[in-house]
Amino acid sequence: MSDTVLTQTEAPSHRVGVTDAAAEKVRSLLIQEGREDLRLRVAVQPGGCSGLIYQLYFDERQLDGDAVVDYNGVEVIVDEMSVPYLDGATIDFEDTIQKQGFTIDNPNAGGSCACGDSFH
Repeated sequence: MSDTVLTQTEAPSHRVGVTDAAAEKVRSLLIQEGREDLRLRVAVQPGGCSGLIYQLYFDERQLDGDAVVDYNGVEVIVDEMSVPYLDGATIDFEDTIQKQGFTIDNPNAGGSCACGDSFH
């Protein structure tokens, strides 16, 4: 990962980091959507061949127990149940010939499947 992780602009309520490349891509997608009320939600759900899968999507809701951190204008929400699974994880965005998309480097993952979409 070549990008630096952005510093949080408020007291942390979760420890999910966002690289500047990922934050820039989120900003670009929000501009395309034409909505300023959306945040990036990161969650862990049961599923996949390794037991747990990541979900990243835009959400206008903020639910009880959600942890929200603003990274220089990009709000990242993590639900209360997902916080322990994502503690210390970093979201990045790659745009190369071989791969384009968001990636999550998670120190809590004991292993992952060959497709890279699920972990345990």
